[in-house]
Amino acid sequence: MINEKMRALGASPSKIRDLFEYGNRRKAEIGAENVFDFSIGNPSVPPPAKVEETIRELLAGTDAVALHGYTSAQGDRGVRQSICDYVNKTHGTSLTPDHFYMTCGAAASLTITLRALCEDGDEFLTFAPFFPEYRVFVESVGGSFGTVDCDTTDFQPDVADLERKLTAHTKGILINSPNNPTGAVITEEKLQAIADVLRKKSEEFGHSIVLIADEPYRELVYGDVEVPYPMNYYDDTIVCYSFSKSLSLPGERIGYIAVSDRMTDEKDVYFAVCGAGRSLGYVCAPSMMQRVVAACQGMTSDVSIYKTNRDLLSEALTEYGFRVVSPDGAFYLFMETPGGDAVDFSEKAKEFELLLVPSDSFGVTGYVRISYCVDTDMIRRSLPAFKKLAEKYGVS
Repeated sequence: MINEKMRALGASPSKIRDLFEYGNRRKAEIGAENVFDFSIGNPSVPPPAKVEETIRELLAGTDAVALHGYTSAQGDRGVRQSICDYVNKTHGTSLTPDHFYMTCGAAASLTITLRALCEDGDEFLTFAPFFPEYRVFVESVGGSFGTVDCDTTDFQPDVADLERKLTAHTKGILINSPNNPTGAVITEEKLQAIADVLRKKSEEFGHSIVLIADEPYRELVYGDVEVPYPMNYYDDTIVCYSFSKSLSLPGERIGYIAVSDRMTDEKDVYFAVCGAGRSLGYVCAPSMMQRVVAACQGMTSDVSIYKTNRDLLSEALTEYGFRVVSPDGAFYLFMETPGGDAVDFSEKAKEFELLLVPSDSFGVTGYVRISYCVDTDMIRRSLPAFKKLAEKYGVS
């Protein structure tokens, strides 16, 4: 009667979502002010004022039928032109609107891209730690999923391990920079090394290996950190982008796919993206939100608030004796767990109403992810609980 694999996915939500729902139950039981929920990457900073202004202008000045009606399957051409112009100006690319496909956020971008690329026997690799849904997305299109190591001092990709693990069955490599869950930004040197290995192995295997860049956190970086644009380093690149984090619009589900104009068989790859969107039912991303993001190119929410949260939390946790990975971007801290058992540590943290995601589902052991895209005051109120947790483990 049903697909058993889909039933199992529905019955067993991700560890992140499971902890988030636990937090909602605890808030109802003891009050939201008494629960320190660091489980989910839900932006706490409001969107730029331009977002609401644009929505008001659209509602007041646009024909309602046109505003809420269908766009082209791959997205309104004017919207794609606007995004294309911004990407070309910002990153020095030479794309056209027909290299862009508007989507319902990064998840849709990734699943469409994987469906467009995957054939029988294909494998997709990513660097661990990784966003847990990558495995779900790859396996849902019939691909096999594998991981490549990172250096655990700074969580930069281990390029030598990548070269060892690439095979003739490898169709694509997924990268995520800034990274969820570590906040690490892949350096230009590492991205160039990845590109060199992919070129070498593509020639050896006689087929292109596609670099799939998942970039919902691109603009969320601190200080003078820069995020290299993958298309400028490797021709066979597809960028999967979402406005969820940069504009604080996770619930609006809007993003895009960009196919490099230098990609092998670029037109066929773009047609495959369009066909995959069609087969999955992902045509015509939300019409009004397409127009909103087109008007807000280059804008971000107030990233300084996330920096304040990062500094406040990382300094306190370090003072308490915990080892944290200092993130250059995104809004997550990756903290090493005393004793090595992240699941046990996460359960003990609940005793102090601290909701921290164990790293096992991210493909590594011995860490928890702490989402600091929360109210700054909640972080301040949580610090005594973190101190008690440190004392429980004898690290303070």
